[in-house]
Amino acid sequence: MPTLATSLLIPDTTLAKEATEILREHATSLIFNHSVRVYLFAAQQGRQQQLRFDPELLYVSAAFHDLGLVKEFSSTNERFEVDGANAVRQFLETHNVPEPQVQTAWEAIALHTTPGVTQYMRSEVALLYTGVGLDVLGENFDHFPSELREEIVARYPRERFKEGIVQAFFGGFAHKPETTFGTVKADVCERFIPGYKSPNFCDLIAASPFPDSPTTK
Repeated sequence: MPTLATSLLIPDTTLAKEATEILREHATSLIFNHSVRVYLFAAQQGRQQQLRFDPELLYVSAAFHDLGLVKEFSSTNERFEVDGANAVRQFLETHNVPEPQVQTAWEAIALHTTPGVTQYMRSEVALLYTGVGLDVLGENFDHFPSELREEIVARYPRERFKEGIVQAFFGGFAHKPETTFGTVKADVCERFIPGYKSPNFCDLIAASPFPDSPTTK
């Protein structure tokens, strides 16, 4: 088991430092602390599971994973997860990171709110999802070393986090609620937009322009 000191280190590389600078410049303190906690939680989970992963790539993915909620990175018509994924792609390509690693970071961010898929993908993709799940929903809370968890939170506090993260989500896609269709973020729009209801998949099937074929005997 790593010591607390080593577990709380983020990669000391130029790429990681520049990602931190971008995160610090554009994100709120709530998103900044959340993003660093996500990395630390994810990295420790990777060690506990004895997974091979790239700490630098995982850290950069964590740093960018919610930047799609920020105005400077938000598009008018894409899911916020895709906006963050596109931002990390641009960042990594600027630093001549090989395409396989770029694609891994893109997938990790694009799928970080999608349940039931990432555990079958590369370690960085799977770990970003579990790091987010622990910090936002408390998933696997009791399986994470309590002393380390408490020190991480002490260094990167969860000040009014439960209320604040929901508000941050809504602020990131209130202007494009239709992009949340089919995702857990549709719940946020239904909570905060009066009268808004996400489209029903069954209704969309019924409204398809295709007619049913005649019934054959």
